[in-house]
Amino acid sequence: MTETLLSVGIDIGTSTTQLILSELSIENIASVFTIPRVSIKDKKVIFKSDIIFTPILENNLIDSDGIKAFVEQQYKKAGITKSDIQTGAVIITGETVRKENAQAVAKALSGFAGDFVVATAGPDLESIIAGKGAGTYSYSESQYTTAVNFDIGGGTTNLVVFNNGDIEDTACFDIGGRLIKVDTSEIIHYISPKVKEIIKREALEIHLNEKINLKELDKLLAIFVQVLENSIGLGEKSPYFDLLITNKALSTKIQMKCISFSGGVADGITKEPIQNPFKYGDIGLLLGKKISGSLLMTDLKLIPTVETIRATVVGAGSHTTDVSGSTITYKEDILPLKNIPILQLSKDDESADNSGNLGSIIEEKVKWFMVDGEVQTIGLGIEGAHSPSFQFIQSLAKEMIKGLDLLIKEKLPLVIIVKEDMAKALGHSLYANLPKDYPFVCIDSVHVRNGDYIDIGMPIAEGSVLPVIVKTLVFN
Repeated sequence: MTETLLSVGIDIGTSTTQLILSELSIENIASVFTIPRVSIKDKKVIFKSDIIFTPILENNLIDSDGIKAFVEQQYKKAGITKSDIQTGAVIITGETVRKENAQAVAKALSGFAGDFVVATAGPDLESIIAGKGAGTYSYSESQYTTAVNFDIGGGTTNLVVFNNGDIEDTACFDIGGRLIKVDTSEIIHYISPKVKEIIKREALEIHLNEKINLKELDKLLAIFVQVLENSIGLGEKSPYFDLLITNKALSTKIQMKCISFSGGVADGITKEPIQNPFKYGDIGLLLGKKISGSLLMTDLKLIPTVETIRATVVGAGSHTTDVSGSTITYKEDILPLKNIPILQLSKDDESADNSGNLGSIIEEKVKWFMVDGEVQTIGLGIEGAHSPSFQFIQSLAKEMIKGLDLLIKEKLPLVIIVKEDMAKALGHSLYANLPKDYPFVCIDSVHVRNGDYIDIGMPIAEGSVLPVIVKTLVFN
């Protein structure tokens, strides 16, 4: 039997906030006598909101009342009420990523969707979400190729590299369309600190409260584009490459074959003449135009983008209700857990356990989930082995503990999800190697993917299994 769900996705970024409504056709593919397994059969966007500048209060805090008013107004415009919405997601990205912001927004929007996923995404997770929303992830998976997505927004450019559908690496640079803002008279009224540094070092004639000089601006844009080329190993290295790194550059040595663009600036990547270059009050259109003539466009295959400015707007999709296997280990006092983001290791990652590198790989990937410099609880997903040896399990447990050290230092609970039936033995090895009475849960027979969120409930069936809901974010 097929049902339809109305899903809302809200994206709150540094510069803009927007909302989409999607209609999801879902089907329970389990038999009458088994637990529900809900699969998405079809999805269509039925409403795209206005795009507004993110309402910000003092101290860079989101105006949660302003967000609530915007959502109410857009629901009215779409001809729906909040009781019509069954599920949804709020993604908070860019400079607005703060714990206080997530809590305030979640509180303001409680009741606006049946079961919201509220996710704060630092630069790495933002890169991944945008790459999935742009369709780059799906293209890489279906075409068995390597693809990089550049999500170029107001303040930053987020990169993600996908290899055959696996996340290979992420990066972020302080390059975006709103690093210089101009008014309707083309007078500059904002220049970002790093751009001021470049202007000073290059002695460019670009000054606050003066009319923007197109010739001088073109020199600055050439620097931005050179750094973007450098970010994937193209062209001669710019002296400003290190200055413009937000948190880290790409470290992968993999050969990139395809490229895609998302974010507001992506709409300006065209060779066509621009009638009004400052119609958005910034340099985004001219940055896009400059990119259109770069090595990025000639040295890689350009792939179609599903969404550009709306790439990070998502709707929370299928909720797969499941139960864990019965060979599990857990500390009951940490349950229930809700909206835990999943870090699923690739097969290549797991094979690194033989070389003792798995701990380092996990440690690096945990940083994808850091928000405002702080690590958060994650669910570490692995395939595992069918009939593992005692030595394999001991080694795996030690590498996991090494890799999750950032969480352990903060005394955050460890959540391990294994597809194969081995969580009892792995849990015992973790228990033996973790600090005394350390909070953790290790479950098996549950399938998760990167981009999922997991809820784990209180024990059932006399404590032998745990109820699990895996939430998949649906990209349009």
